[in-house]
Amino acid sequence: MSDLLSALLLGILEGLTEFLPISSTGHLLIAQHWLGARSDFFNIIIQAGAIVAVVLVFRQRLLQLATGFNQRENRDYVFKLGAAFLVTAVVGLVVRKAGWSLPETVSPVAWALIIGGVWMLLVEAFTARLPDRDQVTWTVAIGVGLAQVVAGVFPGTSRSASAIFLAMLLGLSRRAAAAEFVFLVGIPTMFAASAYTFLELAKDGQLGSENWTDVGVAFLAAAITGFVVVKWLMGYIKSHRFTAFAIYRIALGAALLLWLPSGS
Repeated sequence: MSDLLSALLLGILEGLTEFLPISSTGHLLIAQHWLGARSDFFNIIIQAGAIVAVVLVFRQRLLQLATGFNQRENRDYVFKLGAAFLVTAVVGLVVRKAGWSLPETVSPVAWALIIGGVWMLLVEAFTARLPDRDQVTWTVAIGVGLAQVVAGVFPGTSRSASAIFLAMLLGLSRRAAAAEFVFLVGIPTMFAASAYTFLELAKDGQLGSENWTDVGVAFLAAAITGFVVVKWLMGYIKSHRFTAFAIYRIALGAALLLWLPSGS
């Protein structure tokens, strides 16, 4: 398989899995087992493509928040987005400096997929009995920030899954409202994480020599695929539960444990 086709497939996979609650890490782990590992710089670029996709999907909502900042409701929402981001940034930086993270190898990722799938089923069952609420509270905002840190410590957890389901558990029971808040928080979070990693690589002289055609193709593939996926997901969850994704996570985790070597 050519490097260009490999880059295209990895970009598509990033766009498909970054925002679905199924873990992009688990899928990229499988893909790199067959397609070969890529540099950290390449992975940053395709993640940036996914970020661009979210900005485009929510461009009208972002414009509404920016132009209507003088309105109390919009201002309150923006402050809560900021609080969630700051919790992630501050706690995440402490965790990163302390070196608290698991390796992105098969066993921890697979178990995170399985446990996360079970967690999703339990939360769905619990929140089904709650009133339909779409109000983001400060508790939800802080919880989303902490959930994003947890996802960074435990590869395979899925940033979107951990944050959306904790938000639902903390009272933001309407799935579409929880997903929108998490995706909007994800914009500065993923931009900051990508920029931080980029600066670390540049400082250590690890940017290396990249094939810019491969990088560009992967970036565009991640952006286009991510846009389609997020648009579809926001419509899907208005009338469907996350049950199918939970079952898929459990099946994927079991498959990883059975079929891939634990050191991969």
